[in-house]
Amino acid sequence: MDITVQELKEKLDRGDDFIFIDVREQHEYDAFNLGATLHPVGGILQIVEEYDDFKDKEIVVHCRSGARSGQAKAYMMQFGYTNVRNLLGGVLAWQDAFGA
Repeated sequence: MDITVQELKEKLDRGDDFIFIDVREQHEYDAFNLGATLHPVGGILQIVEEYDDFKDKEIVVHCRSGARSGQAKAYMMQFGYTNVRNLLGGVLAWQDAFGA
């Protein structure tokens, strides 16, 4: 199940325990970020390996619009991750809802 920007904001405000991954490129992250750990989607294999011990933990992935993070989610699920959620609309939806 994917996640909306409103749901994500609530999780962040509450301080919920989840893994938060930004799959954009460094320059995009430098321009604006939500505080997630940066792992550009081109290095998805590294993500799969790095979080191997957390396959059942909630993981939220995001990018600019939701496309790259959707690909990352699908890839991670192929490797047995069970609770990966894509941020619908990505950073663009966040900025529309809450500003930059």
